[in-house]
Amino acid sequence: MTRALCKELGLGPLWRLRGAAANALRVVGAPIDSTDHLVDGGSGDEVRASASLGVARFGDSTSSLVSAVGKLGKDFSKGLPDVWGWSEIKMAVSECVHCRLCEQRNHAVVGVGDQQADWLFVGEGPGAEEDLRDEPFVGQAGKLLDAMLAGLGIARGHGVYIANAVKCRPPNNRTPEPDEIEACFPYLQRQIELIRPRVIVALGRPAAQALLKQEIRIGAARGQVFRFGEIPVVVTYHPAYLLRNPADKGKAWADLCFARKTLASSPPKVKETA
Repeated sequence: MTRALCKELGLGPLWRLRGAAANALRVVGAPIDSTDHLVDGGSGDEVRASASLGVARFGDSTSSLVSAVGKLGKDFSKGLPDVWGWSEIKMAVSECVHCRLCEQRNHAVVGVGDQQADWLFVGEGPGAEEDLRDEPFVGQAGKLLDAMLAGLGIARGHGVYIANAVKCRPPNNRTPEPDEIEACFPYLQRQIELIRPRVIVALGRPAAQALLKQEIRIGAARGQVFRFGEIPVVVTYHPAYLLRNPADKGKAWADLCFARKTLASSPPKVKETA
């Protein structure tokens, strides 16, 4: 949009934000003054405010506003703005500093797969290889998970989304601490809201406890249907555990068959109308 056209439309470099856009920017701590004006982008800077996304873009960069996510404090635990989509989640995760796991990461790994999937698999957190490649489950545990998915007739990127309880790699691949899981939970929660899966498979105890907010023992939880809101949750072993304990692979397959049966009995997705 040229400067002349902006002038013709009455749009200067200083815009007034109203409604959802202004509210969303307040949520993320964006620089809005008492009169609800967006901070002046200056001559030559294109400033676009999108009420549908709730994010203001300065030229081609969003980092100046997304970094404000780190200032949300206690409000962050209440969840992300409901106007946020996948691009906002990815940008916010990439700059998140809500827990100590951000200090040594190469990548914050958001997830991978079909964003309208019936299946959602949630693991623990990225490992060394995932941290380098910016994708969950890409090592030996990932190969085993892919084989498990193939047995269900689905595949990475087709009919399933794969995420983790934490988006940054814990040092030395240790189990994430409860406060780290809690700090990262709003991202996972928003992902679930966007995907609206028909069944969630929790891979391992940390993932199960992140979703269910209670102490979980995998052996005792197997064969039960838990709930994340209205979405059924089935608990099974993490693929990394199965690599160390191959005798339990049969149990994990039984859990996946149980999850498939659970999905078959869950209501179909309601298509959203434009």
